[in-house]
Amino acid sequence: MEEKVKTYTLDEAKEKMQRFCAYQERCHKEVIQKLRSMRMIPTAIDVIVVYLIENNFLNEERFAKSFVRGKFHNKKWGRVRIVRELKLRGITHFLIQEALEEIEEEYEETFDEIAERKCDSITEKNVMKARKKLADYLLYKGWESHLVYDKVAELYPFR
Repeated sequence: MEEKVKTYTLDEAKEKMQRFCAYQERCHKEVIQKLRSMRMIPTAIDVIVVYLIENNFLNEERFAKSFVRGKFHNKKWGRVRIVRELKLRGITHFLIQEALEEIEEEYEETFDEIAERKCDSITEKNVMKARKKLADYLLYKGWESHLVYDKVAELYPFR
């Protein structure tokens, strides 16, 4: 039995991608992957991407700023993790730096808050294990190592 594969005209694909981009901010890479999964030919992909950019459905600067704000405020990610994720999505270094300015003011305050909250939740009696748990958690979240180790030393001083 032969499986029917949905095919799209250029106009149908444009409409589908308008909805895709209107639902949430997207980067170019996500849109191109989606179009490839729809089995669009490279020429059609180029035409649709240009159309989306010209009609402001697709804007990498807006995507980067939205991504940074969202991951920082909702998931409490640090710069390291945010930058890594943006690079994976093909965002340029210039746009990444510009987007990171969105969180500059509240960055250290949020870091202190997260570190202290995590420290309070660690029940480990062994100080070295507790220090490691805190450091691992903060590094996993993408906070810079110098901030993490300074904070761990502050919250769990050697006796």
